[in-house]
Amino acid sequence: MTALNVAQKILLANAAGGLKQLPEQGKPLEIQFTHTLYQDATGTAAALAFEKMGVDRVKTTSVIVVDHKTLQVGYVDGDDHRYLETFSKKYGCWFSRGGNGICHSVFLEDFAVPGKSVIGSDSHTTNAGGMGMLAMGAGGTDVSFAMAGTSYKIEMPKVVQVNLTGALHPGVLAKDVILNVLKVIGIKGNKDICLEYTGPGLKSPNVTDRATICNMGTEGGVAFSIFPSDEITKSYLEGRKRAKDWQPLAADPGATYSRTVEINLSDLQPTIALYPRLKGMEPVSKHAGMPIDAVFIGSCTNSNYENLARVGEILRGRKVAVDTAIAPGSQAIARQLAAAGYLEIFYAAGVRVMENACSACIGQGFSPPSNGVMLSTANRNFEGRSGTETAAVHLVSPVTAAASAVTGKLTDPRDLFKGELAFKQVPPVVDMGAYTAPLPPAEAAKVVMRYGPDIAPLPTLDPLPAKLSGEVLLKLGNEITTDHIQPAGKYLSLRSNADEYAKQATFVQVDKTFSTRAAALRDAGGHGFLVAGDGYGMGSSREHAGLCPRILGVRAIVAKGFERIHLANLANFGILGLTFANPSDLDRIQQGAKVSLDTSGLESGQLKLAVSGVGEIPLKLAQGKEDIPMIRAGGALSLFASQMKAA
Repeated sequence: MTALNVAQKILLANAAGGLKQLPEQGKPLEIQFTHTLYQDATGTAAALAFEKMGVDRVKTTSVIVVDHKTLQVGYVDGDDHRYLETFSKKYGCWFSRGGNGICHSVFLEDFAVPGKSVIGSDSHTTNAGGMGMLAMGAGGTDVSFAMAGTSYKIEMPKVVQVNLTGALHPGVLAKDVILNVLKVIGIKGNKDICLEYTGPGLKSPNVTDRATICNMGTEGGVAFSIFPSDEITKSYLEGRKRAKDWQPLAADPGATYSRTVEINLSDLQPTIALYPRLKGMEPVSKHAGMPIDAVFIGSCTNSNYENLARVGEILRGRKVAVDTAIAPGSQAIARQLAAAGYLEIFYAAGVRVMENACSACIGQGFSPPSNGVMLSTANRNFEGRSGTETAAVHLVSPVTAAASAVTGKLTDPRDLFKGELAFKQVPPVVDMGAYTAPLPPAEAAKVVMRYGPDIAPLPTLDPLPAKLSGEVLLKLGNEITTDHIQPAGKYLSLRSNADEYAKQATFVQVDKTFSTRAAALRDAGGHGFLVAGDGYGMGSSREHAGLCPRILGVRAIVAKGFERIHLANLANFGILGLTFANPSDLDRIQQGAKVSLDTSGLESGQLKLAVSGVGEIPLKLAQGKEDIPMIRAGGALSLFASQMKAA
């Protein structure tokens, strides 16, 4: 029998239909996920999609978490949360109320199981790979189909080995590890790989450190990241009173990989990812002394007990020199910090202790001042993501952030302590009473759904015409993120009303006239086209970045390259994802050009875009042939409805 690595083993174990052998790299593979995860920013639209399917009860262990929209200014967010709670009760999900924690933190603590699989409507669902779990982000519609028991199609990825040697020095954390991994693999063009961590250095990171590393693998565009399930995993689960969930998971002797990345943990230094979009990962020492205005310590990436306890030790007996906020990843972590005395240290140091939620990571409070410089322990630093378009946000580890908060300038944390950075060990807090458990089917059937006035049904999307005729509404460059397309921050409350979200926010940070121009073309019977460079759709899994342009009449996007999740979201809403046969042809198309496309040849994968004044430009279908029926129908839900009607 062929020797398998960990990634191959977990893919085979979770493959649909009892598959006995994995396909070749690049070939289709269907995964039957055991767990699903919603959060409230993407969950309302996804839940509305699930309701359209007519399924009585979820088929997976499903968890819904309120963590993004917790500011609740006005009634809209509260209405969404009430809707999601009644949805959870009616359809058999676990529900985590606002304040209980970030979805990835609470999922790791109380639901992640080695050897199992989870798909979530948040790109950082990959966090659970630190538990030895197959963990992937996807658009909410795909997650809803998985909840309904449908398998999820991926391409068999290449497995890249990240071989860890040595051990981390004090002051160097898991955040520094993943920043250095990203420095090697890059932040785009990795959608066909997964990262598997191996080697003697595995003894250095614990489970929450491993989760941090897997969490930010998403920033490299990888399909997923995974660690083995070993004695460290077992110890973590025992501490969480979940010893029965443990199972070993390791690579077979002789297992092979497509390539190997070597990371010597002993060589690593505190690292900074420079604004914007992790453009440069460099030693903190190279930029030491940079003045800063604010520090945020939190997010699903870095807000575990071990990290925040180390922050507490750096802040012990000191005062912060700049505006500083800390957001624990969960209520359980906050209670553990309180038991160890660290919350008192935070308050005494002048820190603002925020809610156990995403908060400043996604621009939900604690935005920096105009033209300010913020250090953040979050996973992304896209333009405008902090809520301040003119601010620069640099990413660092929690201890680098804490040391810099004390000095008021970027500081190597090792300058503030000598020797080990020991912290107080107290038992973790386990409280399953913090969740609303799934109701029995008979009781769930009696639940009455509660909708707020701004929760709008998902629009019915029309089929793909035989010919698309319209204009190029935008010409874009490389690395257009989902934050460029459909920004979060102050616009989060609009997500339950896709029409309004489309009108107010689509490409607003790129061209404030876009929504008006796109709607006018749509209403005149024309079709919107976008052209772009490489890396289109990088960033979050938010499916609104596909849905809202579709509402505004966009029917095709031609780019040099797409990121995995966004390309799937485009198909789910009936938008063609196309690539240039000759990438240089992007230079031949200008914004405002009149264009047309005959869609009858989709199955061949070879298409030609007619451009006024230019001629025909050859294109390729970026989506899979299996997506064509869905695109022709107008999207996933439109196809599902037609199939149900035919049955």
